[in-house]
Amino acid sequence: MERSGESRELWVAVHLIGSASQSDPQMQPRYVDSDAPSHATALLAVAVVKGTAEAEGSLAPLDAALNGAVARALASGDMKGRAKDEVVLYGIEGGPDRVLLLGVGASDELDPESVRRFAARAVRVAERLGITLLSVSLDGLGQVDDDDAAQAAAEGAALAAWKFRELKSGDEDDDGGVTGVDVLGGGEGAADAVALGATIGAAENLARTLQSRPGNVATPSHIAAAAQRMSEDVGLTVTVFDEARMQEEGMHAILAVSRGSEEEARFIIMEHNGGAEGEAPLVLVGKGLSFDAGGISLKPPAGMEDMKFDMSGGAAVIGAMKAIAELDLKANVVGIVPSSENLPSGTAVKPGDVIDTLGGKTVEVINTDAEGRLLLADALAYAAKLNPAAMVDCATLTGAVVIALGHHAAAVIGNDEDLIQQLIAAGSDSGQRCWPLPLWKEYSEQLESDTADLKNIGGRPGGAITAAAFLSEFVGDTAWAHLDVAGTAYGDGELPYQRKGGYGFPTRLLVQWVRSRAG
Repeated sequence: MERSGESRELWVAVHLIGSASQSDPQMQPRYVDSDAPSHATALLAVAVVKGTAEAEGSLAPLDAALNGAVARALASGDMKGRAKDEVVLYGIEGGPDRVLLLGVGASDELDPESVRRFAARAVRVAERLGITLLSVSLDGLGQVDDDDAAQAAAEGAALAAWKFRELKSGDEDDDGGVTGVDVLGGGEGAADAVALGATIGAAENLARTLQSRPGNVATPSHIAAAAQRMSEDVGLTVTVFDEARMQEEGMHAILAVSRGSEEEARFIIMEHNGGAEGEAPLVLVGKGLSFDAGGISLKPPAGMEDMKFDMSGGAAVIGAMKAIAELDLKANVVGIVPSSENLPSGTAVKPGDVIDTLGGKTVEVINTDAEGRLLLADALAYAAKLNPAAMVDCATLTGAVVIALGHHAAAVIGNDEDLIQQLIAAGSDSGQRCWPLPLWKEYSEQLESDTADLKNIGGRPGGAITAAAFLSEFVGDTAWAHLDVAGTAYGDGELPYQRKGGYGFPTRLLVQWVRSRAG
């Protein structure tokens, strides 16, 4: 089929260059060694734990500077310290113009995620007030480790300040949002921790930007070009396979998915060589399905516009590799993103077709809308040839995982219990939780085909697990785990550091996992 992607990419490039002034400014939180009551700022956010009745401890100096206003807010009941409480106080001469008291809940329940949400709520209040530069104080959050609190505050602020503006021609009501956040307080390592959080937040925001671009912009070749630009900026080695190279490699499953589209598929490889020479790499694989109409097994029209988010796993891997390079983590890491579109046409793969794979197994395609596992099959088989120490894939793979876990956690399924526990711990530390599901052999039996080695679906029962069981057929003996992020990658923006659309999940989790492995 003749491909028309080149002409469309030219329009995309011109349009995005023309809209550069509307792009996310990538606000970078910074640490400031300053005393809260004397810190000159338009808005100073201060945490108040549940049950606080008097202006004691870190609140006492602020209360004195405000002539007892903190004590009056507590006594009035306007500020009870609940996670939904907020009170704005005005006027410290030579200090903050406004003091924002934010309830953070019970002291024994405080954790880094509480701090992340606290800082994000401060950004949201600043947005409502039209304030572009604010400060958040870590005083009063002593129940959380100092460095963890500083990192989480920077992450929450950076994530909350992000907004996708690239494709808007202009908005009189949009003043550009928050452009800077100063983090005050914390221990000796606070400055480094804030810098760490800012780096991770910016990486996740890159993933969110890629997610937010519509399918006519973020085509496979566009995603590959974005990964190349990022890699050049941060010092990653990057290789991109076109379809001719994929044919040479034997990546027939990816090519089968791509057959219905005029856009060519791409296979993106990013390498960070931070470990010892010859040391087995860690591999991150992200599904990069740039738009998913379901192919011949066409999806219902309602909500199909959200299928631009089917490349969320790939976006997260690109974002994670950015942070891994910028942090210069002492590990060899390879990020892989197989990218294509899945559209219906006269050349599209059909239900009942049997396709080859890089791993050597044949697959009977029962449902063309189960295409992500076909992309991942070839990507995992390629990754296994690198003899990695471990590999993790992430994908918006199944609706079944949303039924199982809702929108509060991703599923983690794999063949190595230690690796699964590492990912659960990384999810807890990063605020991007995952929960294990089993991978018993009975689930693989649901994939048995009469005409090929495997079917690409195993029926509705245990759909998230049978999808992982399919992937497990292509990893060989490699320690491997799969993150199904269909319920957590995008949504209506319920948390204070989210907005409606892409969340960048699981960028933070992946970075934390690599950090834990790199020591």
